[in-house]
Amino acid sequence: MTPEEKSLSNARSSAETRRAILRAARKLFAADSYENVGVRDIARQVGVDPALVNRYFGGKEALFREVLDDGKPVDLWDGASPEELPDRLVSLIMQKDKDSEEDEALLEKWLIMLRSVSSNHASALVHEALDDFILGPVAGQLEGGNARGRAGLALAILMGTGIVKQVMRVRPICDDDNSLLRQRMRDLFALAMAPPGQ
Repeated sequence: MTPEEKSLSNARSSAETRRAILRAARKLFAADSYENVGVRDIARQVGVDPALVNRYFGGKEALFREVLDDGKPVDLWDGASPEELPDRLVSLIMQKDKDSEEDEALLEKWLIMLRSVSSNHASALVHEALDDFILGPVAGQLEGGNARGRAGLALAILMGTGIVKQVMRVRPICDDDNSLLRQRMRDLFALAMAPPGQ
C-alpha cells in the first residue's frame, strides 16, 4: 500500500469511527438522560477507548451538541422569504423515506429532546441548538413586531407535531402523502408567523 493509499484508508477509518461514535451517542442519549450517559458507555458501544471519544469530540458536552446538530439541513433557511418559511418548516416534519436510517435518527433526536427536559444542563444545550437552528433564523426572516415570539409559536407547532408524528406515531399525522395535512400544517405555520394585526 502506498503512503497516499494508507493515508486515505486511515482518514476513511477515522471518519467511520467518528460516525459510529455519533450514532452510539445518539442512541444512548435517546434511551437515557444526559447525566446517566457517560463517555465510557459510548466508547464501549463502539469498542474504542474513551480517550478517543474525547479526542474526536472534546468531551461529553461537545459530543451532545454534535449529536443535536448532526444531519441538520444547513441550507434550510438560505434565501427563504417570509412566505416560504411555512413550507420549509413543513419539510422538517414530513419525511419522504419511511423506516430509513434518517427517520430513525430523527425519532432518536425527538427522544433526546424529551429526555433533556429533566436536565438543567442538557435542556440548556437543547434550547441553544433550537435557537441556533430555528428560532434565530426564522425570527430573522420575519417582518413586523414580536418576531421571536412568532418564531417561538412556530417552533411550538413544530415540536408538538414532531412528537405526535415521530414519537407517538399517531395516524393520520404519519401519512406523508396526505396533501391536505401538508396544507393545513403550512397554514398553521403561516398563521403563527403572521405579523401582528393580520
